Amino acid sequence: MIQRKDLRAAPRHGDGIGNLIDAVMKSQIIKELGEADILLPSLIADGLAANDRVKVRMSALQAAAQHAQAPEQRPTDLSTECRAARIAPADLASLIGGAHRTATGRLAAPGLATLIGDIENDTRAMIRAVNAGRSSEGLSAERRLGTMQRAGLLTAGDDVDFMRVARLTGAQEESDSLHRLVMDLHKALNRIAADCAEETLDGAHVYGLTADDRPAVVAFMRGLNATRALKFDHPGLDTMATRAGERLLIQNDIGTTDAHVMVIAVQGLTVTLTYTDVHLARAKFFVHLFDAFAATWSGLDRHTGTKLEENAFFLVTGQFHGDTAQARDDFLTALGAALVFLIDWNKARKLLRTWLSKDDAIRILDWAARNRIGHRAFLELGGNELLGAAVRNAAPHRIGFGERLDRALGRTAAVEFLKAALRAATEGLQAGRSVRLVRDQIEADLVRHLDRADGALLAIVMRQLGLAHDLAAALSRDLSALQSGVSGDRKLLAARASRIEQKADRIAIEARQEINRLKAEPLIAQLVDRVEETVDELEQAAFIASLAPAAMPPTLSAALAELCKVAIGAIEAAASGLAAAAEVPEGRRADSDDALAAVLRLMDSEHAADAQERAITALVFTAGFDVATSLSGLELARAIERATDRLASFGHLLRQYVMIDLAG
Repeated sequence: MIQRKDLRAAPRHGDGIGNLIDAVMKSQIIKELGEADILLPSLIADGLAANDRVKVRMSALQAAAQHAQAPEQRPTDLSTECRAARIAPADLASLIGGAHRTATGRLAAPGLATLIGDIENDTRAMIRAVNAGRSSEGLSAERRLGTMQRAGLLTAGDDVDFMRVARLTGAQEESDSLHRLVMDLHKALNRIAADCAEETLDGAHVYGLTADDRPAVVAFMRGLNATRALKFDHPGLDTMATRAGERLLIQNDIGTTDAHVMVIAVQGLTVTLTYTDVHLARAKFFVHLFDAFAATWSGLDRHTGTKLEENAFFLVTGQFHGDTAQARDDFLTALGAALVFLIDWNKARKLLRTWLSKDDAIRILDWAARNRIGHRAFLELGGNELLGAAVRNAAPHRIGFGERLDRALGRTAAVEFLKAALRAATEGLQAGRSVRLVRDQIEADLVRHLDRADGALLAIVMRQLGLAHDLAAALSRDLSALQSGVSGDRKLLAARASRIEQKADRIAIEARQEINRLKAEPLIAQLVDRVEETVDELEQAAFIASLAPAAMPPTLSAALAELCKVAIGAIEAAASGLAAAAEVPEGRRADSDDALAAVLRLMDSEHAADAQERAITALVFTAGFDVATSLSGLELARAIERATDRLASFGHLLRQYVMIDLAG
């Protein structure tokens, strides 16, 4: 019988075979004692340490394969990860740097056989720990490892096939791999640790803590508990903490369906976290959440060769050195608060990418995390179906099947709408609202964004009206000068009018393109046409004015100047009505009244222009002007009057537009 004092005197071994011997001795001790619970916490700590080592070693194997396939690239540096896992970096650096492809197309590297043996030993150490706590899970893991051994995956040799590396290190769900076995063992160890915990500290299962450990665990759980509810019905976020040698270990399973578990080691004021992730984008997203902390990160720039690309995983290591215990605890709190946003992150990213660009999808998820909104509620309430129903019900003719929202609404509006959708889903689920109610809210918001898209188009029409006003004002100044007997530079007037007309044409083309892209209300296109025609008539008037006799009779120039003022008043009424119409979708009844009143002013202006044009015609026929003066006066009056006709047509269209909004 082994005495308890022998347990205290048992020697501790270092890395490699020493750990294996130590684990075997512990298993024998457990058998002799007949009480696994006595040494279970220690075995769990050893199993978790083996987990840290095996992940670094698998990452080294993957990095060696990468370097052999692309020797021109700089070898991956795993020194930070090695130190975090208590592995000497030199051997792995030599292995990765010396990796090469053999003449037969296999991977060779110095110490490759030893590395594969160490990977197997670490895995066995984890299985022994799981066996001690949950024998059925341990036996299942042993069978899986045995299958891999019989397939030759763990046979140590000086060279190996590249596909064997992929089968060892891959994390694909459709087939088993050593990496997947290690992840399953890690989760099992966390469950066992929770079962044998001495107490629950703010929701964390803990054992073997010292008094100095407790504030760090409390800080981590403070952040975790602040955001835990945002996972809703999704399992996960179970936390275990234990003292392992000189370090406090905090582990969290994140989401139980995710292929990664995070380990946080706290030693003094230093926090080191490691986790594996099959999605580089998610790892970068997670790291970006801590840009306010002076933490260092490694493992984010790793790539794999072509044959390994689908099975790649990333071992990410972060380290933060706090100046004070408060600074350390603030970082731990931030870590705890961020974990919920990793659950189903890639699923949410893929969903959002169907509606806008991949970069904007990640920006939305980053915004949702920083604002404690998250994406889990959005997924639980239907995600794609939630958005699809909103599009079908609110904009069946504006947004086509499969069309991206950033093309239908514009990038900025699409991003804002999807942010609002995530917020509505989270707030709705938290408040216990029905899916239908949340969907109605999202549909209403989509309608508002479509209205704002129309508003942006109306702003383009407003730019057209501004150019029309500039042209009419220039013409008015020229006619007023003639009335005073001052002849301006007629060629300059014509040239300026031509430039304004060309600019208005470009704006009209831009507006039509946007209208077609956004499938906007057809009336907006007609508004664009009417203003473009108005500018054309005014440019024609300026051209005629440039050809008129320099000494135009004051009575004629005064009459033409008055007609030009009527046209300017019509343009200003059109602009006032358009500005009011743009506000009608927001539900402001006063704006609709203002818009309709402006339409009436437009009609009055058109009638006034008709009367003034007839007065000018009568003047020409009765005053006995010379032919050039008479023709220029008549043509100039007709061009200005036609401009007011186009503005009157603009007013009729504007009234229809307002009435459609009021009816909606």
